[in-house]
Amino acid sequence: MGILQITVVIVILVLLVKPVGTYLYNVFSNEANRTDKWFGFIERPIFAMIGLKERKGMTWKTYALSFIVTNIVLVAISYLILRLQKYLPLNPNGIDNMEETLTFNTVISFMTNTNLQHYSGESGLSYFSQMAVIIMMMFTSAATGFSVAIAFVRGITSKGETIGNFFEDFVKAHIRVFFPFAFVVTLLLVALQVPLTLQPTITATTLEGAEQQIAIGPVAALESIKHIGTNGGGFFGVNSAHPFENPNPLTNVIEILSMWVLSAALPYTYGLFAKNRKQGWVIFSSMMILFIMFLSLIYAAESSGNPVMNRLGIDAAQGSMEGKEVRFGIPQSALFATVTTAATTGSVNTMHDTLTPLGGITPMALMMLNCVFGGKGVGLVNMLMYAILAVFLAGLMVGRTPEFLGRKIEAREIKLIAIAILAHPLIILASTAIALATDLGKAGITNPGFHGISQVLYEFTSSAANNGSGFEGLGDNTPFWNISTGVVMLFGRYISMVAMLAVAGSMLRKQWVPETIGTFRTDNRLFAGILIGTVLIIGALTFLPGIVLGPIAEHLTIR
Repeated sequence: MGILQITVVIVILVLLVKPVGTYLYNVFSNEANRTDKWFGFIERPIFAMIGLKERKGMTWKTYALSFIVTNIVLVAISYLILRLQKYLPLNPNGIDNMEETLTFNTVISFMTNTNLQHYSGESGLSYFSQMAVIIMMMFTSAATGFSVAIAFVRGITSKGETIGNFFEDFVKAHIRVFFPFAFVVTLLLVALQVPLTLQPTITATTLEGAEQQIAIGPVAALESIKHIGTNGGGFFGVNSAHPFENPNPLTNVIEILSMWVLSAALPYTYGLFAKNRKQGWVIFSSMMILFIMFLSLIYAAESSGNPVMNRLGIDAAQGSMEGKEVRFGIPQSALFATVTTAATTGSVNTMHDTLTPLGGITPMALMMLNCVFGGKGVGLVNMLMYAILAVFLAGLMVGRTPEFLGRKIEAREIKLIAIAILAHPLIILASTAIALATDLGKAGITNPGFHGISQVLYEFTSSAANNGSGFEGLGDNTPFWNISTGVVMLFGRYISMVAMLAVAGSMLRKQWVPETIGTFRTDNRLFAGILIGTVLIIGALTFLPGIVLGPIAEHLTIR
């Protein structure tokens, strides 16, 4: 039954890829289509208000500067709101202002689409802050990543002169994608008993006569964009394990599909931009093969139960249920954990700190690779980066100048891709080493030994991959962790995005090379195999020593 549950969800996803991918292509292509009729009347006043009547195309430098400046402005506004929330409206529970380093971490976290939370939402934020900062940044950070991904795709596939206009893409991403999708998901969640209210915390009397405070609020509104935008930040501290965020298996499936479908549909959109749908299916199938490999690992590990308890003769028929909700069980917990880290969402319906050592490898490894579906556009861009690298390596083997989608790959593109590939492990491993070598870093570890290494490694991996989930045993609400993870989130988000926009700009300027009989094809099963091999050899092996010191060493000690 567990495998059947997982299979049904994957089949539904695959069926959604083509229609959703086609819709996304219609939204961001220059071709006239029905989406213009449906949403044009909303967008035209917005374009006029921001002085974007002509919507001229941008160079990659202008595009990058535009999204960075926009993000800086939103960060500044959000910082002020969190520091002054005590005095602002919609604070019926009288929540105080947020501390300085925690505010820095929070605004960086949500602007980078990470949603790493060193606070509990129900006690750390007012309703106004939840809506004006958290929900607002969930929309804008997702739209930013989506826009950059589309610009990158335009750069490597089109014969035009620009990669598009950031502000046009940014507005379209909101109006045509995230607002309507989030609205539908919100209605579904409300219908399934997820709260949506501005009423203050409920005071209830228990059966023993004690007084209990039950937190509520605009949960459904946050929950929808949290998953549609692959944000992951929870209204409640325990995130999607909380029954108000995720009350039953049906809402669990809706949330899985919500955070997965746009990321899974983008490869098909890429194929449409490339005028070759096979290109998109090759990328999608490569992602899905890697996804199923890691899903199989966590499902098998958690279904087998905890090795220590198994030796004690405790019945492991239900698997390792520590930290998991009974209403979801092993199948939906394993699938959720795999999807949330593959799609770099970061929401959790089980506490990842309680996963078995081998099960914990899956979420950690998916964030380290950061190209298996990925967040809003990030996964596609990173996988295409590996695709270009795979073509380059294949070209070196046969002594031919490599070409990708009709353009030659030369030194400039490979240098930029090398920066993007090397920056990710450098940020993660260097930060982990610093934390483990200092008292400030080690003070947050609650499980000494190999699991403590996993806690630290996971925290920085999650930050650099803009995921936001954590091995929540780590005591991370300290100035050291707030500042260090904030810096890692900034570098993890913007270095790769700017580098890949530079690649798009470079590819766009190249002359189109006609396809010949000697051209290396990138739309067949052979290339899919080469691509998967490139990801595993270059991406996975980079982090193997860290994995060995953490979860693998822990597994060997408890066998």
